[in-house]
Amino acid sequence: MRLSLRNALLVIVASLPLFAQAATKAEDSAVVTHYADMAAAIFGDAHQQALKLQASIDTFLAAPSKETLQQAKAAWIAARVPYMQSEVFRFGNPVVDNWEGQVNSWPLDEGLIDYVAEDYVSALGNIGATLNIIANPSIDLGGTVLDTTTLSPEVLADLNELGGSEANVATGYHAIEFLLWGQDLHGNALGAGERPYTDYVNGDDCSHGHCERRREYLSAVTQLLINDLAEMKTQWTASNKGNYRETLLELDPKHAIARMFYGMGSLSLGELGGERIKVALEANSSEDEHDCFSDNTHWAHYYDGLGIQNVFLGRYKTTDGKEITGPSVRDYVAAQNPEAATATEQALSQSMAALSTLVKTAEAEDTPQKFDMLIAEGNTQGQEILADILNALVQQTRALEKAAAAVNIDPNQLGY
Repeated sequence: MRLSLRNALLVIVASLPLFAQAATKAEDSAVVTHYADMAAAIFGDAHQQALKLQASIDTFLAAPSKETLQQAKAAWIAARVPYMQSEVFRFGNPVVDNWEGQVNSWPLDEGLIDYVAEDYVSALGNIGATLNIIANPSIDLGGTVLDTTTLSPEVLADLNELGGSEANVATGYHAIEFLLWGQDLHGNALGAGERPYTDYVNGDDCSHGHCERRREYLSAVTQLLINDLAEMKTQWTASNKGNYRETLLELDPKHAIARMFYGMGSLSLGELGGERIKVALEANSSEDEHDCFSDNTHWAHYYDGLGIQNVFLGRYKTTDGKEITGPSVRDYVAAQNPEAATATEQALSQSMAALSTLVKTAEAEDTPQKFDMLIAEGNTQGQEILADILNALVQQTRALEKAAAAVNIDPNQLGY
């Protein structure tokens, strides 16, 4: 059938909205797909770094010494780099948020796990705070006796958040951190935990007793971390069927992008700005320091911030140096409101500049000031550094909210 010019134009005009809508959906989907690809790369890196941590711990346990302990500590710090960048995938994605408690819970009552100093102060009312799993092959919890003869990954997973207390952290990065460094007894002064390597030596040279069970605990808790990270990697891997990635990609793209905004905003202001900086700043307590045993908190906060920036800009630098880039939230916003995209990018850059100051201060060769020193009462310079970060995170979160509003995304409409 041949159409007249008028009818042909009507067909073209009538088809334009549908074409435009289809193109927009395709672009939306590309942003969501790239977000899932980034998550797969980041959790894959976290898993690989954890395997390297396990290798270092195996070497340490085979031949405990100052040198092999230091190598295991270095591997733990390296393992934090990709993991902290993964935290931006929490909050908006329930598969990550529901899983995270076994992996990165803090602060922990370390008396649940091992020996502590006599003046140790635990969370108020926590009946598990002094149970000392390493010293006890069975635990009496209010008349219920738990068998801890064998410290397997499964047993430790069951002991995590014992009695419903979030302070009873038996697993994850911070349990391993405590087992490598021990308590930081320096308070707000310079110095991290100083656990002796002899805590892992069998025989007469064993310090603080129960070295064999301490070795068993460290080995099991590291294996559990690897199991958990492997599980999360599969949830985002494209070749796996029936995983969370498929669920996310099947959502209305607006809901998936809302999850991205929700994750960025929640980590920015609620978790990093609120729980990890504002609370510590107001309490002046080293117990509120995130990586408190290792004094690695400045890097933890830096990589949290970088994770937020990564998602907005759609980029990630892998641990082997590859640059992953693709359709981003920034592109999505810029296509509809370039000013909002630019303002948000600038706010993210300001946050990273403030976090870089934190890192430089903590890593300074002369008179370094770690996070627990910066939050000390009377440290005006430290409080200004942290207040600058907090202010930048507030401005960043407002910019994210405005960017979402500019493209008609409601960060609270998550599709579940």
